[in-house]
Order: sequence, then structure tokens, then C-alpha cells
Amino acid sequence: MATIRALVLDGPRLASVQDVPAPVARPGQAVVDVHRVGVCGTDSAFYSGEMAYLATGQARYPLRPGHEWCGVVASVGSDDDAPWIGRRVTGDTMLGCRQCERCRAGRSHLCENRYEIGVLGGWNGAVAEQVLVPVSALHILPDSVDDTAGAMVEPGANSRRAADAAVTPGVDRVAVFGPGTIGLLAAAFAAGAGAEVHVIGRSSAGLDLARTLGLTAWSIQNVPTLRFDAVIDGTDGAEIPSAAIDLVEPGGRIICVGIAGRPSLVDTRRLVVKDLTLTGQLSGSPAMAATIGSYADGSIDPAPLVAATVGLDRAPDVIAGWRPDDAGPGPKIHIDPRI
Repeated sequence: MATIRALVLDGPRLASVQDVPAPVARPGQAVVDVHRVGVCGTDSAFYSGEMAYLATGQARYPLRPGHEWCGVVASVGSDDDAPWIGRRVTGDTMLGCRQCERCRAGRSHLCENRYEIGVLGGWNGAVAEQVLVPVSALHILPDSVDDTAGAMVEPGANSRRAADAAVTPGVDRVAVFGPGTIGLLAAAFAAGAGAEVHVIGRSSAGLDLARTLGLTAWSIQNVPTLRFDAVIDGTDGAEIPSAAIDLVEPGGRIICVGIAGRPSLVDTRRLVVKDLTLTGQLSGSPAMAATIGSYADGSIDPAPLVAATVGLDRAPDVIAGWRPDDAGPGPKIHIDPRI
């Protein structure tokens, strides 16, 4: 039996690179040689055992993480899909059933029976030499989108959706909580849409990076008294939605992208009194093509957010929080299974 190497989580804080059966494409599927994959907060939450899907039984160990990736299609399951072979691609994480009302309405990321690559339902992820993906989930990467940017499409799409929801007509100033990958990309997209953007956080390194990217940044203890028309929460802080309600202008909008490890307590009376719109956002699926376009035309550059790229052997260390000594200031570590 052919095998590949992949990162396997056998339980909380039990991570190792193992030989596993190589994926085999069925009709409508493709096997992709992974060229780059990012490790994100969801992966780290699976490593620590704090991911909510573990508590609900929607995910269980052993599992293989990784949903921010790009690569080249190595094989497909039918002749009809042969044109995909050799194409540089990334792919959607959310895999709907394609039969239910939500999927038929273009909302497959909300399908009750969906898989999430490397996250939900046991679909193996991309911190591996190869990943299996439905061809319906693939997106072609143009030559102008290199591997670094290609593996940043999935988080970028989440951020773009948040920015699009926040920067609506009449919105001039936006606050973004969280100078991590999602927050900084959301800030970049919001600024690109014409908003005055202020990044708020606790990490001095993250705030310094935001400033080097041309963004205004503030410590959470020193936020200026300004009118914020919209607020994006790109953190895992359970207290941030309440802080966003305090900060936003009456009649404004709050977009919650991050998922906290414990419930967030929100006084809905304040939502009513301030006439606020509070929106939760799951998945960047609807914005993946637009995100690739923004990377391709150079209007958004995700590369400064990637601190280092290491080989697959270091994946257990990366998911546990390790950073190379020569890593840059960005929040993201990438893994290249080919090195």
C-alpha cells in the first residue's frame, strides 16, 4: 500500500508525523501534492484539546489538521476531471453535500452535513504530502499568486468577507480587534475598500507589524475616543464582543469572525439601545475567488504575515507554538512538505 507522511493528532498535545495510506481519488475528486500549508488557531486548538468540535463530538482523535493550503493536482478519479492534472490550486475548506436546500442556494459552507477539510467530519487535512479534495472545491491559482499567497487564500477569504460586511455605505472608520492573521488581513481589505482602519490588540509585536503595514494600531488599554462605524472581532477573546459593543457608534455594525474557547457574554439590551447589527461569520467560501483576484493584482499582499516556512518534520513543533529563531514578525508559520 502506498503511503504518505502526514501530521497526526492522537490526542491533546500528542502530535507526530506518521506514515499514512496515500489518498486515492474517486470520481469527482483530486489528489493534490501539497506545496505549502499554514497552521492556524483552529489547528492549535485541536492540538490543545480546546476546539469546540471535540466537545460536541463533531470531530474526534485521531485527526489530521490543515485547511490553509496550495499545491498541484497529481491525480483525479475520472477522465472527466483530467484537465485538472498539473494545475496549481487551492481549495475551499467547507465541503457541503451539494444536495440540500442550503447547498442549492449557494450556502454550502452552512450545510448541516458538511465536511471541513482538516477540521470537521474526519476529512483528512493538508499538513501532509498530499490532500484529497473534491474538484468542485478547487480554485486555480494564477502564476502571479505564489505558494506563500496561495496558502493564504483561505484565511484571506475569511478576512475579506468580514471587511465586506463591515465597510458598507456610510462607514468611514473601522476598528479591528486582533493583530493576528485574520485581523491584519481584514484590516488590509477594509483599508483597500476606503475605510480608515484602526487595529486594536494586546500583542506589541502584532501592533508593531500592523504599523509597518501602514495601519494605525492601538493597545487595547489606550484606544482613542473616536467614532467607529463598524468593528471586526478577529480574536479568540470571549470578552471582545462586549468590548466591541462599547466601542462602536450607535447604529453601527459588529462582525465576529473569531471563535473563543468559552462563551462570550453579550448584554442584548445594549444591542437594542444602540440599534446595533451583530453578525457572526463562518467561512470565507463565498470570497475565495475574489481573494485570489486581490492577491493576483497586487492590491493585497499577504506575504508579510508569513514569518517562516519549515519542513514537515517540524509540524508537531509548529502546532505546539514553536517559531524558528530566524522567523520574521508575521503571525503565520507555513509548512512545505517537500523540504
